[in-house]
Amino acid sequence: MSEHDYKRDFPVFEKYPDIAYLDNSATTQKPQAVIDAVSRYYREENANPLRGLYELAVKATDAYENARIAVRDFIGAASEREIIFTRNASESLNLIAYSWGRANIRENDEILVTISEHHSNFLPWQILANEKRAKLKFLKCSETGEYTAEALKKALTPRTKLFAIAQISNVFGRVNPIKEFAEICRANGTLIVCDGAQSVPHIPVDVRELGVDFLAFSGHKMLAPMGIGVLYGREELLEEMPPFLYGGEMIEFVTLCGATFAELPHKFEAGTVNAGGAVGLHAAIDYINAIGFNEIERRENELTKLLVTEMQQVPHINIVGSHDPDEHHGIVTFTIDDVHPHDIAAIFDESGVCIRAGHHCAQPLHKYLGVQSTVRASVAFYNDENDVRRFMDCLKTIRRRMGYSD
Repeated sequence: MSEHDYKRDFPVFEKYPDIAYLDNSATTQKPQAVIDAVSRYYREENANPLRGLYELAVKATDAYENARIAVRDFIGAASEREIIFTRNASESLNLIAYSWGRANIRENDEILVTISEHHSNFLPWQILANEKRAKLKFLKCSETGEYTAEALKKALTPRTKLFAIAQISNVFGRVNPIKEFAEICRANGTLIVCDGAQSVPHIPVDVRELGVDFLAFSGHKMLAPMGIGVLYGREELLEEMPPFLYGGEMIEFVTLCGATFAELPHKFEAGTVNAGGAVGLHAAIDYINAIGFNEIERRENELTKLLVTEMQQVPHINIVGSHDPDEHHGIVTFTIDDVHPHDIAAIFDESGVCIRAGHHCAQPLHKYLGVQSTVRASVAFYNDENDVRRFMDCLKTIRRRMGYSD
């Protein structure tokens, strides 16, 4: 592994040098470059973007729109008009359901969702199907989290209007073949909605190459501040969709009797926008680009391999999904025989190791797998071998500390 210590770029590790932070799927830490960019914006450029004609307002607008251009380039969108700023991936997915869904889903239509989806890419479709009297169908995976093209083809029918799937599962860590699935959906006349919350921060994502109709992701999972998210949508789809929220800035003209709405992307960004968050997202993108995905993937894959290989040597540890480290992409979810995940998390916390316990906002998947809850360790490029060693040192003691002799 590279000798470069990326932790030096993150102030939290100076404040807490004794923690091993392995909860990166939930949120990432923020580098000094992002913190400085947000602080600089509020010190030097703060005004209400898009509204004022004075110099400071123009600077704020430029900062906000430059962030949109950075996102466009980062995910390979054709135009900045296809980039909608939201609060997070959840809001992005809800926007699709409320705007596109309510305008296009009819009674007896079908919505297909994978069984492993995060609630953010599950509940909006469940609510929409109930409201429209449409049929919600589920694509089931293998025990290792695999979805096949053959299974997708069998699940699709002429009435399937939309297919929702994550590019990387937040439980399995497995990369789904989105490009192949998008081609299958296109041939069937089905839109594909991709949750990129776990993929965009960790692997190169090009929306035009993938062929997706919509892609959602959150800034806070990719080194940016909380409260900024992105919805990518194909321009022709966004043009046809009604606004999601109504109010300031998303209008073109208002009378006592009606209104016309602003052009893309602003018709979906009602009210005062999160300019500081967008600036932070821009800085995060610049930081990621400076490191490069080759380095990010190499480091994260090496740590994942070390983690999975070491865990397989410990009795009573049950890894969820594949035992092949290459199919986990920084996410390793597991259980320990006879020990509740919340107790496991508490013991890790006592040892200064930050991991996640629960259902990871994927309760239907856990029920499908026959477990109530699990434990998840997730790495980022700024983690190192010492973090994994500390994790393993603690893991090996948990059953003994819970009173078991083996």
